[in-house]
Amino acid sequence: MKAEPIASGASVAESPDPRADAWADMRLMRSLVIGIFILMTAAALYFARAFFMPVMLAFLLALTLTPIVRVLRKRGIPEVLSATLLVLLSIFVFVAAGYLLSGPIIELINNSYSIGHQLTERLAPFKRPLERVMDLAHQLEALTETSQEPGVQRVAVAPSGMLSTAASNILEAGTSITIVFVLSLFLLASGTLFYEKIVQSFTSMTQKKRALRVVYDVEREISHYLLTVALINAGLGTVIGLCLWGLGMPNPLVWGAAAALLNFLPYVGALMTVLLVAVIALISFDTIAYALLAPAFVVLCDIVEGQFVTPMVVGRRLEINAVAIFIAIAFWSWLWGFVGALMAVPLLVVIKVFCDHFESLSPVGNFLAAQQSMAALEEETADQDHKSAA
Repeated sequence: MKAEPIASGASVAESPDPRADAWADMRLMRSLVIGIFILMTAAALYFARAFFMPVMLAFLLALTLTPIVRVLRKRGIPEVLSATLLVLLSIFVFVAAGYLLSGPIIELINNSYSIGHQLTERLAPFKRPLERVMDLAHQLEALTETSQEPGVQRVAVAPSGMLSTAASNILEAGTSITIVFVLSLFLLASGTLFYEKIVQSFTSMTQKKRALRVVYDVEREISHYLLTVALINAGLGTVIGLCLWGLGMPNPLVWGAAAALLNFLPYVGALMTVLLVAVIALISFDTIAYALLAPAFVVLCDIVEGQFVTPMVVGRRLEINAVAIFIAIAFWSWLWGFVGALMAVPLLVVIKVFCDHFESLSPVGNFLAAQQSMAALEEETADQDHKSAA
């Protein structure tokens, strides 16, 4: 008589729970939908980059200039006037930089062959150990060429339509730049219109207040970050340009502008700047010891900026871990080229700040954050325990 309840209990334990299966199916469907959505978003960003790239640049420019518009509004200057003046000033800076840098950059491009030849001659004493490897590579290339059938001829396709392609690229770039400045002007001049539309989409007053607080916090933190980083990079480029001019480096304005622009790419941009300055310094100065002063100074400026200035001004909370930075730079450079690489870290900061303000997205924000010290982790854990106890 005691065996029957044991058997029935075993059958109940072994029978699957329909609710658990339903929840598992729902989680699987949710993951599949999210994955399909991410893939479709990436495909849309890639194939419609001519539309999304200037729009995203306009939003980033508007967020960068928003703190200035807010300060001028407190001084009694309306948003329309301040936005127009700031956008006109941005256009003037862009045109002036393009005019001043176009000549030296074109000269560098035209002299690229001679620069490579001079660099090869300058580094000739250091490449002797590699001569055997180069000779082996040439021999392999010769064997590959002779292994082809004698009757087969190579067909060289001459480039056609170069003028039409260049004209199309110039027209496309001009259209994108126009969209960036015009859209940023409307975004800055609209004031709090977007915030009002977001708040109006909620029904209860509690949701309206929470949405308004989140929107203002996200906008304030991102705007402060973008404007601060832009000013820091401009200061870094100015210091590097002036000191390279003092060392007698040719075209110091180009290298200062390159340092300021490439510093939006953490780690990668600094390395590119150092390599470019080192190449030009090696072919410009007589001794290698004096030529190494220029890249050494650039390295010193990058270390001071990255380890002291930016953390002290921006703060540790908005720091991003190196793995996420490299993944973002690789992804956006694949999507939108060099412009996408420059936008990668600002967009990553936007995503992190947005995730930090929503509890469901906090794991994503925690993954993007830089590594915290043990003291900071203990302090954060103590705060969480205090809040839960309260």
